[in-house]
Amino acid sequence: MAETNNNQYALVTGATSGIGYELAKLFARDGYNLVIVARSQDELSSKQQEFSSTYGIKVVSIAKDLFEPSAATELYEEVKNQGITVNVLVNDAGQGQYGHFIDSDLQRLIQIIQLNVISFTALTHLYLKDMVARNEGKILQLASIASETPGPWQAVYHATKAYVLSLTEAIINEIKDTNVTMTALQPGATDTDFFTKADMLDSKAVQDPSKLSDPADVARDGYEALMKGDDKVVSGFKNKMQTTLGNIMPATMLADQVDKQQGPVSGSDKAK
Repeated sequence: MAETNNNQYALVTGATSGIGYELAKLFARDGYNLVIVARSQDELSSKQQEFSSTYGIKVVSIAKDLFEPSAATELYEEVKNQGITVNVLVNDAGQGQYGHFIDSDLQRLIQIIQLNVISFTALTHLYLKDMVARNEGKILQLASIASETPGPWQAVYHATKAYVLSLTEAIINEIKDTNVTMTALQPGATDTDFFTKADMLDSKAVQDPSKLSDPADVARDGYEALMKGDDKVVSGFKNKMQTTLGNIMPATMLADQVDKQQGPVSGSDKAK
């Protein structure tokens, strides 16, 4: 059971599964109280009980659907009205959609942009403004190595993650003279429910589970970088190599490479 970390709170979106859940555990282990956010109140209640009983911390759970345009500001106001100061913001919530751009449902693509870009931007703006006013705070932004490449079969997802990384890098410069830090975490394909939600189970990228990163490892890399005040971290040696090569390859070659990696498995491939 951890001692509370000076009554500090970490707010984690997407906290009930995957990387967000693993990050929440790391904060709880180190004595941070938690505000956990996800869409399912049942899942939130389960995780709230787990975190509070295991780590002896305060846990506030708030069910919010960040696909909704008003959800980010509603979340901010609810937390504020409870008298909670958010010392660390973790923008983990995000989803993708698999398929060629013109074959994808437009409303679904707009929802992805709402979640990955608009709600993300709103939460970053609202909490960063408070942190700069206090001259204290940390923000962890879930980017991706997808932010570095064009993304055939996930064009909108890759574009949203490019936005996340670009915005984060710009803000890091703007707040360099404060005691507030911001860190971009760039994982590769990770063993979470992302692929199920994105209708991506037929992609070549997920056929070998052993090649997927462990979300606990990704979370640890992000947590350690955040605590050190690093600007960004690419999680995993293979992903570091991929992003390094990507920086010197033409965009057309990168797109071709991603197309081969993420395209659907053919009937003959499935039979092998």
